[in-house]
Amino acid sequence: MKPVSGHPFLKKCTIESLFPGFASQHMLMCSLNTVALVPIMYSWSPLQQNFMVEDETVLCNIPYMGDEVKEEDETFIEELINNYDGKVHGEEGNKKSSKKQFPNDMIFSAIASMFPESGVPDDMKERYRELTEMSDPNALPPQCTPNIDGPDAKSVQREQSLHSFHTLFCRRCFKYDCFLHPFHATPNVYKRKNKEIKIEPEPCGSDCFLLLEGAKEYAMLHNPRSKCSGRRRRRHHVVSASCPNTSTSTSTVAETKEGDSDRDTGNDWASSSSEANSRCQTPTKQKPSPAPPHFCVVEAPSEPVEWTGAEESLFRVFHGTYFNNFCSIARLLGTKTCKQVFQFAVKESLILKLPTDELMNPSQKKKRKHRLWAAHCRKIQLKKDNSATQVYNYQPCDHPDRPCDSTCPCIMTQNFCEKFCQCNPDCQNRFPGCRCKTQCNTKQCPCYLAVRECDPDLCLTCGASEHWDCKVVSCKNCSIQRGLKKHLLLAPSDVAGWGTFIKESVQKNEFISEYCGELISQDEADRRGKVYDKYMSSFLFNLNNDFVVDATRKGNKIRFANHSVNPNCYAKVVMVNGDHRIGIFAKRAIQAGEELFFDYSRPLLLSRTVVFHAENPTPLQ
Repeated sequence: MKPVSGHPFLKKCTIESLFPGFASQHMLMCSLNTVALVPIMYSWSPLQQNFMVEDETVLCNIPYMGDEVKEEDETFIEELINNYDGKVHGEEGNKKSSKKQFPNDMIFSAIASMFPESGVPDDMKERYRELTEMSDPNALPPQCTPNIDGPDAKSVQREQSLHSFHTLFCRRCFKYDCFLHPFHATPNVYKRKNKEIKIEPEPCGSDCFLLLEGAKEYAMLHNPRSKCSGRRRRRHHVVSASCPNTSTSTSTVAETKEGDSDRDTGNDWASSSSEANSRCQTPTKQKPSPAPPHFCVVEAPSEPVEWTGAEESLFRVFHGTYFNNFCSIARLLGTKTCKQVFQFAVKESLILKLPTDELMNPSQKKKRKHRLWAAHCRKIQLKKDNSATQVYNYQPCDHPDRPCDSTCPCIMTQNFCEKFCQCNPDCQNRFPGCRCKTQCNTKQCPCYLAVRECDPDLCLTCGASEHWDCKVVSCKNCSIQRGLKKHLLLAPSDVAGWGTFIKESVQKNEFISEYCGELISQDEADRRGKVYDKYMSSFLFNLNNDFVVDATRKGNKIRFANHSVNPNCYAKVVMVNGDHRIGIFAKRAIQAGEELFFDYSRPLLLSRTVVFHAENPTPLQ
């Protein structure tokens, strides 16, 4: 190498070829500075909300820990396999046979000889074959309900028509086939606010059912806009064809108590089990029954009208939502007039009383209830310990016939009853929300005091229910449910490994991001944690006594936030609409471009005593 004349900083090198006949070449040489290696990163899937997964009872693979771990701790792999009861994916003893071996004929002959009244061996063999096919989990289920729009549509009840919708629909997050509440065991008692049940005061046309004699009075008395107070009784006139010949001005009047909801109008009208609650909100009668006592009976002219199976099924579906608003039901059907719809409802004895205003309007005692609850909330908070052992997963209670006492699951787990519970709306343990007029970011707010986010269905004065402009909402205690996270950046950390940096400045106690990942059980977390400890890398985060959030395989960028004893962020488990969620908040004012840190060693945060940052070999200080 020789310096270039006139350019002392440049050097020239000579390249000589090993093959004869090729001349030497002269080129300028440029030196490159040393570049740091990119930190190691294991693959992961981005996730914006928690994802519940089942426990892994079979070890999918034997993890490779390196030759050092294998030599130092030879019993680790054996202990790991024992944690899965010796079940490893791919081994002969753990392979599920697709076909079970059919028993030998000698077995059926022996059973027939011992129990001759059970039949001959051939009959037993056939019954065995039928029973095993029914219990086969891989067998396709029979078609329960034909397509309601198909040529083979049948007339079925509302529950059967909506079975798939009610099974797949989650009423807690309002999604189909959600990944957070796989069992959907949520009660169905909700205060109705829909206006579609109000009967129109004027006839919709020449074939309107309101033109029938007596129907006008029926519509006036069954309009839910008419209000009544206290325990007063009022008379309901309902037109029915189940009456013998009477004059048009004659009616039979029955008294009904106001305040009865659609769940207490009879055993056929509602079910108290969680299974029924998750299926149907307002089930209809399974078969025609005599007119209930709150009917006024007037003869209605009958016209022979043919109804298809699809029309009958659709009517039962619509009637569970629109009740006696037959004009709206007829418009939805499109093939029948509202008079024909009314006559079909009379035939099926489905003229039912509408929900009263007491159910649809908030109680006048709500203000007093908030005052009483304020003291109750503080007593509950004083009873609660600040340790993670006192945080239990919420499950809606389901005992509609008795108040919440010491046997209520919400009371036993020190949780408040939520809007999803099936207890009385006046339950002393039910959380009523707040009545704040400010930002709900101090302990003066009952929701903030109870470590909850404001519920848009309960907190109607603080701004949490303002859905139309989520960026200008006055309430500052609803950031997690609205997804108002900050813009985060992923880059090599200034300390070690990868780190999370914030793109915009935030104020103290301001919400930054939610810690998301797989929602696993405590037992599954213990099995995974043994592997993570060997890697000296863990993303396990305690959510409550039942579940742990693991961001190892699925998560968001906040998973790369490093540990520090002087952090600029802190984590907090918050109750959000019945679900525990982990929020990361600013511990102090943070400037744009700063790296985010929070304390891993706090017992409220992580599920293991010693936890190391993912991708980093040692705990950071």
